[in-house]
Amino acid sequence: MNKQVLLAEHPSGLPTKSTWNYQTVEIPELSDGEILIKNYYISLDPAMRGWIREGKSYIEPVEVGAIMRAGTVGEVIKVNNHSKFKVGDFVCGWGGVQQYSVTNGKGFNIVDQTKAALECYLGIVGMPGMTAYFGILKVAELKKGDIVLVSGAAGAVGSLVGQIAKIKGCRVVGIAGGKTKCDYLTNELGFDAAIDYKNDNIYSGLKAHCPKGIDVFFDNVGGSILDGALTKLRMNARVVICGAISQYNTTTKPKGPSNYLSLLVNRASMKGMVVFDYQEQYPDAIKDYMKWIQAGLIKSKEDIYEGIENFNDTFLRLFSGDKIGKLILKVND
Repeated sequence: MNKQVLLAEHPSGLPTKSTWNYQTVEIPELSDGEILIKNYYISLDPAMRGWIREGKSYIEPVEVGAIMRAGTVGEVIKVNNHSKFKVGDFVCGWGGVQQYSVTNGKGFNIVDQTKAALECYLGIVGMPGMTAYFGILKVAELKKGDIVLVSGAAGAVGSLVGQIAKIKGCRVVGIAGGKTKCDYLTNELGFDAAIDYKNDNIYSGLKAHCPKGIDVFFDNVGGSILDGALTKLRMNARVVICGAISQYNTTTKPKGPSNYLSLLVNRASMKGMVVFDYQEQYPDAIKDYMKWIQAGLIKSKEDIYEGIENFNDTFLRLFSGDKIGKLILKVND
């Protein structure tokens, strides 16, 4: 039997239990060219909130009644005449929020457990890792000596952005919520400084830790934090809009930055990014990550919770901030 989570409605505001339908169905017999995957881990990402919103975006929204879209990593346990996969292969792909996935294999790739733990393929060498890599190196056009500010810095993407910037010889300041997260940034990940937006004034923190301004702002949060960062831009600064988690569950129109004229004054740029644009270059990023991991230059943290029946409560941790690093749901042993 296969436990699944389906979208019941497009939510207004924060998703609730009524946003989802939970069902248990029999696993169907495989057709020719199909495989059966036992999913061990499901990726929970802020982008998922955008996928359940009605309206045009960079990807088609999840339809009401459909299995919730999500990245997964699991094991092939049954094969019916497939040329690429065999029983025992570990694979990563878009398996959805369910314990088992039946697929023709399109969009799934074999992963190597000897090079990284399975859960890492949803984090550092998965979509968050690719987002951080291409966002800071390609979109932000990072240069040695840059002063880099990262919001959502203790999250799956932000934590890697900051570490990559340190590897490339930059000064890095992170913005995170709470002393525990800020200590994690400076004591474990090597950030030069951290600003606690929950307990400190953002403008005072920026003045103290970025007195010369910033060359790069990598934004995962939006709202007032983006507005504050814009006041510290240096000449030819680059702002990368990766996400705006502070705005995802608002029931009114998202708040735009009132300090946007700083872009004009400082000849700065602001650019959005979507990681799927760099799919063909993923192998280059993975190669660099593996090198950095083996050299002890970069760390990742996976925050893992168990039980597909706990999907909604675990998903909401993305928006409450009650997690550090990559949020993952374990759905099978």
